Amino acid sequence: MPTIHLITSINAPLKRCFDLSRSIDLHLISAGDNREEAVAGRVSGFIQLHEVVTWRAKHFGFWFTLTSAITKMQLYDSFTDEMVDGPFKSLTHQHLFEVIDGKTIMKDVFTFGSPYGFLGKLADEFVLSSYLKKFLEKRNELIKGYAESDRWKEIPGFIF
Repeated sequence: MPTIHLITSINAPLKRCFDLSRSIDLHLISAGDNREEAVAGRVSGFIQLHEVVTWRAKHFGFWFTLTSAITKMQLYDSFTDEMVDGPFKSLTHQHLFEVIDGKTIMKDVFTFGSPYGFLGKLADEFVLSSYLKKFLEKRNELIKGYAESDRWKEIPGFIF
């Protein structure tokens, strides 16, 4: 199965980066180009361990619905979301955080696989890997931008 690895260095506190990464509201901002909506489960605020969210978004001109659950969470160190229903054969996204030299290092390990056997593998390799990598990079740049400025205060749920 394809795996996307991303590392983003953020000049902001670990807790802020962790919370922005699990913010439903910030995710909706980052996926605005796809008209993404949270339509069921946790639809706002910070997603927690064992909670689910159902997303509805337009990709490649088609509407898709995907439900994911937070299956693991170690506060401020990591959390994992996994697809429980949706268009992929499987999808797992690990979010890992650590502080190095005063900066938060955010690591993404995003593993996915499409159904439909050989055709799905071709789609993964030639279309989806680059598309999903760009989607995640855009999201991470938004998290970085909010975390390194005062914009994080605009996100519902932060206590400061």
